[in-house]
Amino acid sequence: MGETLFLSSFYIIWFILLYYIFLMQGGFLHSLHYRKIEKTWKTLRNEDMPKVSVLIPAHNEEVVIRQTLTAMANLIYPKDKLEVIVINDNSSDRTGEICREFSEKYAFITCVATKPPFAGRGKSSALNQGLAASSGEIIVIYDADNEPEPPAVYRLAMALIHDQKAAAVVGKFRVINAARNLLTRFINIETICFQWMAQGGRWHWLKLCTIPGTNFAIRRSVLEELGGWDVDALSEDTELSLRVYDLGYHIRFYPGAVTWEQEPESFRVWWKQRTRWARGNLYVLTKYMMNFRSVKRKRLYFDLFYFFFTYFIFLAGILLSHGIFLYGLFFGIQLPGSDITMLFMALAYLLFVSESALTVAIEAKQLTLKNFLTILMMYFTYSQIWIGLVMYAMYLEIKRILFKQEIKWYKTSRFQQQSKDA
Repeated sequence: MGETLFLSSFYIIWFILLYYIFLMQGGFLHSLHYRKIEKTWKTLRNEDMPKVSVLIPAHNEEVVIRQTLTAMANLIYPKDKLEVIVINDNSSDRTGEICREFSEKYAFITCVATKPPFAGRGKSSALNQGLAASSGEIIVIYDADNEPEPPAVYRLAMALIHDQKAAAVVGKFRVINAARNLLTRFINIETICFQWMAQGGRWHWLKLCTIPGTNFAIRRSVLEELGGWDVDALSEDTELSLRVYDLGYHIRFYPGAVTWEQEPESFRVWWKQRTRWARGNLYVLTKYMMNFRSVKRKRLYFDLFYFFFTYFIFLAGILLSHGIFLYGLFFGIQLPGSDITMLFMALAYLLFVSESALTVAIEAKQLTLKNFLTILMMYFTYSQIWIGLVMYAMYLEIKRILFKQEIKWYKTSRFQQQSKDA
């Protein structure tokens, strides 16, 4: 029995590690090739550019909204073809006042307020109201803490124009407060690896990519065909991605469009935000697994398997591996296979460090000594906390389903940001 458990955990863990090597290679190749796309773009006159509506959902964002709107004012895009709409979602602070200040100064920036019964119901509801107030052919989404680089919206729009099979184009986000403390350094490494492995690698090999919560462009026609955002989804981005694929479109990852975003600087804020993400992904997985036969596109099966493997199979393998190790450590009992458990755990750790370091090296000036030391610590700290977080999210989702609880949106707390310190 012990040997069976060990072998099960061994195969599961090493399968996912080898899979991420595959993704890392794809991400590296994509980093070499994506710039060539721009050279194929036809130069368009300003009058030929599509109208773009930038939607920014905002609930009590006075700490960051001024920097965000300053970045919007500096966007390089024909201003007569651009509208920036801040959806002031039931804010009780100075968010609305700051937005009005910018709308009086810039004709292309407007502020709309959500109205009952839809006010304060979360990001998806706010975005649906923003969509109704917009008029652009292309819809671009930014979170209220984002500072996109000036050409970001132009590059998202151009990438979408020149790929008629794409329903959406996803840009790259960087951590604006990466150097603030150890937690933000962990998150910085995590986001770089996610984007070049899970986004860049999957796009290069499989033509798959997941819409994030920010810095992406999507065709208005597709959004309207889908009926907008799912107001019950805590991870509205993942849920929207799967519905886009089920229509037969693809989602392109184009890292040439860059935005900078703020990440949690305290463990409490991080835990609440990541719990919402994990619960949202579990909601999406449950939603589609319960209606598996209704899925129209085979490509969607792969992403569903990816989420299922990550949240259930891989988690089970990790728990089995840890259980075998701890059982032998505390009870002094040698289970079959435990004599080589330490060896394979050491090899898995070295592979984790190598994969992470090589992926971080794809991002310019990020493989520093400090970041490498951060990677060495991540496996024993940050990565292990994720295990407990996912289990906690599972508990909350099971409780919600059993007791038919209402889904509540947690708004991420912001921190004062002076400048990019990555």
